[in-house]
Amino acid sequence: MDKPIIASPQVTQHILNRFKLRADKKLGQNFLIDENVVRQIVEAAELSEADTVLEVGPGIGTLTQGLAESKAKVVAVELDTRLLPVLATTLEGYDNVRVVHGDILKVNIMEEVGAPEFKVCANLPYYITTPIIFALLEKRLPMERLVAMVQKEVAERMAAQPGGKDYGALSVAIQYYTEPEIAFIVPPTSFIPAPAVDSAVIVCKRRSKPPVEVCDEALFFRVVKAAFSLRRKMLSNSLKNMGIKSEQVAKWLELAGVDGKRRAETLSLEDFAKLTNSFNEAVK
Repeated sequence: MDKPIIASPQVTQHILNRFKLRADKKLGQNFLIDENVVRQIVEAAELSEADTVLEVGPGIGTLTQGLAESKAKVVAVELDTRLLPVLATTLEGYDNVRVVHGDILKVNIMEEVGAPEFKVCANLPYYITTPIIFALLEKRLPMERLVAMVQKEVAERMAAQPGGKDYGALSVAIQYYTEPEIAFIVPPTSFIPAPAVDSAVIVCKRRSKPPVEVCDEALFFRVVKAAFSLRRKMLSNSLKNMGIKSEQVAKWLELAGVDGKRRAETLSLEDFAKLTNSFNEAVK
């Protein structure tokens, strides 16, 4: 199919002019104009004709076009009503693409995807990156891999290891569900309008099972949240945010074999699992 490549400044500008569109700041819209970046994202997704890929926020169809060219079945969920007629035009002729109007946080994903397993590709708006990723992961969907373009700083936090300033609750949560790896950095010049910061494409491969065993997942994430709630404080202080007294915290840390003078950013997933699995014993 010989269609104009949307991921170019000229074609993107033509589409925006034709449909009288401007990037909506509230929706965090920046239009990708770099064909090479689209190609690299599609490569990172490792798509084949047998795959189904869910795209979150197709916009004007820039990445969608690249995904469609891979011959995979593409289901693209778009929230912005203004973009539906645009997508009907830019993706015309691609029989393997279906556009769904809806909020990715509310649609029945399994029903829309219609496949036992799928991949996810997304150029995520900065303001809603984390809620979308968590919504996808927490539902335990049969998602083989997630390839997302996010703010570089967020990607670094997702992939961070214990001990660094980037390591936090987001790192623990992402790494509990997936194996994240930053694929490449995308400069502001790859978009119109150009954002103020670099972006990064991160590949998260779904784990078949979490790397640690915990007695209660909800409790695990409560412990992580409490530990990082006072980031610069020692665990003996921050863990009081679990709603327990100092002496209970001391007993808990002793049972878990974790030094209360440590800060949350030094704890591995194994450490958080030990804390989770000894909590009920400590506070009973």
